[in-house]
Amino acid sequence: MANFKTHVQVASVASGVLAGALAWAQLVSLPEAGLLWLTGTLGGIMPDIDADTSRSIQIIFRLFGALGTTLTLLYGRQHLPLLDTLLLGGAAYLLVRYPLCWAFARLTVHRASLHSLLANLVFAMVTVVISHQLFHLGAELAWLMGVFMFAGATIHLLLDELYSIDLEGRRLKKSFGTAFKVMAWPAPLPNLALLGLLLLCWWLVPSPQPLLVVLQQLLPLSHI
Repeated sequence: MANFKTHVQVASVASGVLAGALAWAQLVSLPEAGLLWLTGTLGGIMPDIDADTSRSIQIIFRLFGALGTTLTLLYGRQHLPLLDTLLLGGAAYLLVRYPLCWAFARLTVHRASLHSLLANLVFAMVTVVISHQLFHLGAELAWLMGVFMFAGATIHLLLDELYSIDLEGRRLKKSFGTAFKVMAWPAPLPNLALLGLLLLCWWLVPSPQPLLVVLQQLLPLSHI
């Protein structure tokens, strides 16, 4: 299994190259490229969200806590006094960061359903929904963020699988085959939950047509 530093570094470099290529092709602005780079880097640690003692789960739930606080402040700005808004925002962060993080860690198993391509697809679709529905980003940028999230998370799975191969000893470690998989099996209930969440996200996401336009623009560049 690759360590935290390796996951972050590889996902960061790969995302930076892809985001830089989009900016060079003038398909995204520099600030948008930076946002895509951050999204891909975050994707590089997402599959370890089910590891109870990893740095990944701490970072991810801090970000979720910040997201919860942001949404609470946006709500409170229109409906509550300033002091109540600040107190509610702080409570939202603490609730997500500690009780919800603790409950999530107890209910999940590392390298199970959340360590799969199906889960990566859910991570990507949730990214699109949050970007478009909550932060009102354009459909094109929201979909690109979903693509970068999926790419970063998939790089994570590939790294873990590569680290399961002992080249010096010319053997496969016991962990080989547990990292890169379409879905965990047998795990019908978690898989059904992920599929249900995927369907819900598909109902909430904007039309993927802007993403298809970007991909069509990239095809000629691939022959340069």
